[in-house]
Parts: sequence; structure tokens; C-alpha cells
Amino acid sequence: MSKKKSIIILCGGGPAPGINSVISTVAKAFLKDDYRVLGLHEGFKGIFDENPKIKEFDFFHADRIFSRGGSTLIMSRFKPKNEKLNTKLFKENNVKLLVSIGGDDTASTANRITGYLRKEGIDISNIHVPKTIDNDLPLPDRNPTFGFHSAKDEGVRIGNTAYEDARTSQNWFVMSAMGRSAGHLAFGIAASCHFPMMVIPEMFDRTNITFDKVVRLVISSMIKRKIKDIHYGVALISEGVFHNMPKSELDKCGISFTYDAHGHPELGNVSKAHIFNMLVQEKLKELDIDIKSRPVELGYELRCCRPIGFDLTLCTVLGLGVKKLFEEGKSGCMVTANSRGEITPLFLSDIQDKDGKIAPRLVEINSEFAQLCFQNLYYLEESDHDEALRYVKNPSEYDFNKILTET
Repeated sequence: MSKKKSIIILCGGGPAPGINSVISTVAKAFLKDDYRVLGLHEGFKGIFDENPKIKEFDFFHADRIFSRGGSTLIMSRFKPKNEKLNTKLFKENNVKLLVSIGGDDTASTANRITGYLRKEGIDISNIHVPKTIDNDLPLPDRNPTFGFHSAKDEGVRIGNTAYEDARTSQNWFVMSAMGRSAGHLAFGIAASCHFPMMVIPEMFDRTNITFDKVVRLVISSMIKRKIKDIHYGVALISEGVFHNMPKSELDKCGISFTYDAHGHPELGNVSKAHIFNMLVQEKLKELDIDIKSRPVELGYELRCCRPIGFDLTLCTVLGLGVKKLFEEGKSGCMVTANSRGEITPLFLSDIQDKDGKIAPRLVEINSEFAQLCFQNLYYLEESDHDEALRYVKNPSEYDFNKILTET
């Protein structure tokens, strides 16, 4: 067994801007105190591997990766089932802390692993750094998860370019953005780019989500812009609408989805923008409205971009917070920072329901902020019905407020 104490860092789930910034900060902080810092490739898979792939950090590697996108540690969505834990990894390296970076699944898995190790006489701490570009973890003070603002910034860059193309070419783009159950990313991009239409799952708090309603919301915006003699635009739809539809509704779009172990459609296998654009074009053809639209998918290109200054600061605070909580003897918790930069532990037991699930943080659709942003959209209202008759026989079917209250 090594006499020198060490920590292990691993990453679970998918990439997010700022992962390297967290790894770098944690590594530097512990190297200063003469710890060995071991990075474990392939997430939890490495803990169950007899020959794990390990990266030992020195200051120069940690320093070099700080502002880079992606992750210097290979990531994996591996979730252990009945595999045998490699306890030798922890004993031989005199590991004192497991630092996990990921979502709530990664956090709960780390908790279970350290609990098992304790039963085997190996007592180590575990501290989790919450990560997701979806911004849907219920952190204190509604603070963002790291990576969200960088992903949004990259999405805004692409979104502004697409909007300029729409204006230059006098056509439309139907765009889709990541976000499993919450529409924070799509909302932030659409509001920042002044898109005339956004569709996020939280909007459907008084009616069920269907493809038909999503398509009619997009066309509502197209018609309203035509009335205003504006012949271009971008409609941004969150992929989260898919996750809130029953399988019977998904079957209507003509795509044979594959599903993950939790019953979620594996949306990474298809372009959501292409599906929605195809459905919009079919409806426009049926209505005999001549509007050209093209699909743009905001997906994997957002996850590994370089972190912006906001996330570099947040990730630094979180990384230093890991060291602070460890020195205070905290374990089995997430590290969080409020708007004043104060570090507090967030224990899973405080945010999980009786079934161990964590309810996602959603866009507060009735907040003043959200309502103001919705006022900036273009859509048909009752006062537009007479003018809309030039394009559709029944304008009320394309009335924004009526679509979102249909029973």
C-alpha cells in the first residue's frame, strides 16, 4: 500500500463545459497538500475493472487543461449492476476521497460505492460536483449547474448566425436544443436571440403535449410574422417535449425510436429538428402556405465547447469547495455555491423523494421573467384572427393561448 495519501476523480454521464476546470482546480488544491491525484478513465467502469485506466496528475497537466473544453478523463454512462468492486484500487493507492463529477445518478452511485467500501473496512469520503448543461438540478439559491451558461453561450452564437441567415435568405429555421425534461437551455437561447417562437415542455402545464400542438405553435408564429410583413424567423423547440409525450404520440412521427433502460427515447440517435421541420412542412403544404424552413440541431456541439468566464469562476469555486468540505469531514454530499460564492454541502437525502428520485428543476413558466420573455415572441392572438383568415380557415386553431389550454 502506498504511504502517500491519494484522491480519485471520475466523471459520469455526458460532457459539459467546465469539467476540465473542476478537475484542474481539485487536482491543484490536493497536489499542494502533497496528495497523489488519480484520474480514473471511463467513469465507474474503472472501479469495477481489474486493470483500470488511471491518469496520475501533476501540476503541469492540471494547469494545462484548466480552460479547455471536454474532459481529460474519458467519460462513461456505465452503471454497475452485479459487477465485483475492485477494492484493491482503493487499498493499494491509500485513497482518502472519491470525487465524482456528473448528475444525480453519478452522485447516488458514488454514495453506494463508498457505503460498500465501508463494509469492507475501507473508509473513504465521497464528494460530488453536480454537472449538467440542462440546468435542471435543484441547487440552492437557484444557482446554475456548471456548464449551462457556456453551452447556452455557444447555442446563442449558433442561434444568432442562423437568425442572420433567416433574415438574409427570407426563410425560417426550425431548431431543436438539448434538455431532457426542463427547457432552460432552449429558453435561454431563444430569449437571448430574440427568436419569434420557442416551445419548451413547461409551457404545457394546462394541456398535454402533442406533435400537432407543437407544429401549430410554430405555424402560429409564421402567420403572425406574415401579418406583420416579416418573412423570416427561427422557432426553437426543446427536445424535452419528446420526453413528455406518451409512446403512442411518438409513434405518430414515423420514427422508430430506441429506448434506454429507464424507458426514455434515445434522442441522440435522431435529429429532433429534422422531425419537427418535416412535420411543419407537411402542415404548411396542407394549408397551401408557401414558407421554406430548414432544420438546425443544437446537440453535441454544445457539450465540449470551451467554458466561458462565468463557468471558469464557478468551477474554480466548486473545485476549491471540494477541498473545503473534505477538510471539514463532510462526505456523501454535493458541493454547491450560492450567489455569494459560499460553499455548502447538499445531501441527496435532502432533495430525493421517497423513491430516491430527484425532481428536476423546471423553468418557472409563470415567473415575471418568463412572462416578459414570452411577450417578446410572435404568435396569433384573438385580435389577429380576422387578418389570419388570409392564410387559414380557422385562426383559433393557431391561437397561441388556445393551443396551450386545449383539453
